[in-house]
Amino acid sequence: MKLLLIHQYFLEADGPGGSRFNEMTDMWASKGHEVTVLAGMMHYAGSEKLAEYKGRYFVHKQQGKVSVWRCHVSERYNTNFTGRLWGYFSFVFSSVWAGLFKVKGRYDLILVTSPPLFVGITAYILSRVKRIPFVFEIRDLWPESAVDTGVLTNSMLIRFAYWFESFIYRKATLINVLTPAFRVKLLQNKHVPANKIIFIPNAADFSLSDELLRSFDAVQFRIDQGIKDKFVITYVGAHGVANHLIQLIDTAELLMDTNVLIQLIGDGMQKSMLKEETKKRNLTNVRFIDSVPKKEVFKYILASDIGTSVLKRVDTFKTIYSNKTFDYMACKKPVLLVIDGVSRELVETAKCGLFAEPERTHDIAEKIRIYLKNPALIKTQGENGYAYAKAHFDREVLAEKYLQYLLSPIIA
Repeated sequence: MKLLLIHQYFLEADGPGGSRFNEMTDMWASKGHEVTVLAGMMHYAGSEKLAEYKGRYFVHKQQGKVSVWRCHVSERYNTNFTGRLWGYFSFVFSSVWAGLFKVKGRYDLILVTSPPLFVGITAYILSRVKRIPFVFEIRDLWPESAVDTGVLTNSMLIRFAYWFESFIYRKATLINVLTPAFRVKLLQNKHVPANKIIFIPNAADFSLSDELLRSFDAVQFRIDQGIKDKFVITYVGAHGVANHLIQLIDTAELLMDTNVLIQLIGDGMQKSMLKEETKKRNLTNVRFIDSVPKKEVFKYILASDIGTSVLKRVDTFKTIYSNKTFDYMACKKPVLLVIDGVSRELVETAKCGLFAEPERTHDIAEKIRIYLKNPALIKTQGENGYAYAKAHFDREVLAEKYLQYLLSPIIA
C-alpha cells in the first residue's frame, strides 16, 4: 500500500510531544508499505520554526523509512487567535500545493488526522484530484472544543466550521475515533452511519517504557536533578488554553506545607504567564522544564511519584482520552486525573489513579494528600495501570489493527 498521511503536527525525529503517528507509520513502513507525510514546520506548542525551515516553504526529508514533506506554517501560529487561525490555513495552502506538485507517484489512500479540522480541506482536494479515497481521524472534537474553550468565538467562522465538519464526514470513506464517546457523538449528534466509524484509540508505547523500566536508574536521576527528597508530580504536554494549568499553580500554593514538587514539562501559549504567576506568588514547589524528546520524557516520568493529566472544565473534554495518561500507565505511575468523562471511566476501570474535579483546587490538593499518606497505593495503582494498558492499549497491536482497516475491501 502507498499511503499519504496529512498531519500538521507530525513530530520531528525525537521531537517532544504526542508521537502516535510517528510510531505507527514506522511500524507500517517496516512491513513494506510506502508512507509519505505532509506535515507542518511548526511544533504544536512551539513559537518559531527550526533554523532549517527559515525562509523556506517546503523541505523534504526522511524520518527512518517514512518520507516527510515539511510544509510552511506561519510563525504567528502561537501568538494569538488570529495567528493560530492563519497557522491553520497557511498549512492548508502549503500542504495542498505540496500534495499536488511536490509529492510524486500514485497513492492508494489518504489518511488525515484532526485537529485542526481544516486539514480536511487538503484531504478532500487531493482525494478529488488524485481520485483516491480518504480516511478522516478525529483526535479531538472540533469545533466543539475550540468553542467551549473560547478559542473560537467568531459566529461566521463557527458556522463554517460546523458546516465543513458535516461535509468532511460525508465525504470520508471511513472515520476513525479515538474514544467511545466520540463514536456516540457522531452517531447521535452528527448522524454519521455506524458502518463508517472505526475505533483505534490512543495507546501506550511500551517499546520505550519497557526498555527504561529494565535499565534506567531513577534514584540517580532524581539525585542529579536535585529532587531526591521531593514528592514529584509530573505533567507532560502543551501549556495552552485548553490545558488550563493555572489550576496546578493554585494547587501548589495549597501544598507549600508538604514536600510536593509539581513539575511541568512542555511548552505553549500560556507558559510565560504560568511562570510569571509562579514567580509572583513566590512558589518554590513548581518546576518548569522545556520540551524534551520522548525518551527523555519517559525518564522524568519514571523518576516521578505520580503523573497528572489536566484539562479545562468544559463538557467537550469529557469525551477525550488524554494521551499522556497512557505514558504514565506505561511507566507504572498512578494518574492524578483532572479530567472528567471517559478519561475518568478509563482510570477508574483500570484502578490506576485518582480523579479530582477540574478547576476544584482543594479537591486536587486533597487527592495529592491521599497519595502522600498512602505510598502502597502508588505502587498498586502503577502496576494496575501498566497491566491494563498492556492488555488493551498496546500501540503495536493497535497499529496492526489500524493497518487492517486501511487495507480492507471497504477502502479498496
